[in-house]
Amino acid sequence: MREVVFDTETTGLDPFNGDRVVEIGCVVVDDYIPTGEVYHVYINPERNVPTAAVQVHGLTEEFLKDKPTFAEIVGEFRDFCGDMNLVAHNAEFDMKFINWEMENLGFSPYPTSRSVDTLAISRRKFPGANNTLDALCKRFSIDNSNRVKHGALLDAELLADVYLELMGGRQTGFGLVSDDNKGGAIKEAQIQEKIYRDPRPHFASEEELRRHEAFIKDIENSLW
Repeated sequence: MREVVFDTETTGLDPFNGDRVVEIGCVVVDDYIPTGEVYHVYINPERNVPTAAVQVHGLTEEFLKDKPTFAEIVGEFRDFCGDMNLVAHNAEFDMKFINWEMENLGFSPYPTSRSVDTLAISRRKFPGANNTLDALCKRFSIDNSNRVKHGALLDAELLADVYLELMGGRQTGFGLVSDDNKGGAIKEAQIQEKIYRDPRPHFASEEELRRHEAFIKDIENSLW
């Protein structure tokens, strides 16, 4: 099962208020294992980038002004995703932006049925816990020390590791052996042999039984 784990960076929170996508990062996973296939692009939003957004992802208007527009990359992005499901953390946010950009160019939006929301999955698995990407990296001992600011490709790579853990990919007793042709797909499951030991007796000794009988005799209205 091949899927695209992806993340976006934007100029703000709502495309219907004029905000635009400025970066897309994608990682293909096969049965939850990263394959090494990635797609990454910076995008000229054709508008200013607010200071608050720059503080989040560090992408300035000056940096983005010579980058391709969404119209120039939409074809390669759609080709990369193909008919695979799209996995994102808080998928509603990222899908809203991607679909707005595509519809604005006359393309059909991706249906909700093609999206997988890892935030919803983590909330079901860990109700009441902090389920941000950073918190999940900490929970699963995934190194996110390079995540000084939000970056679409880095966040997609981290999310791919988190997604694997959320789906039970690294289970005790199984070793995931990478396939050089797929950059990390499961080649075989190594199952540890369980050691069985003879059962040990747990019967009370005669002395313990005598002491127990004497003990219950001192209890008023004993049930024994």
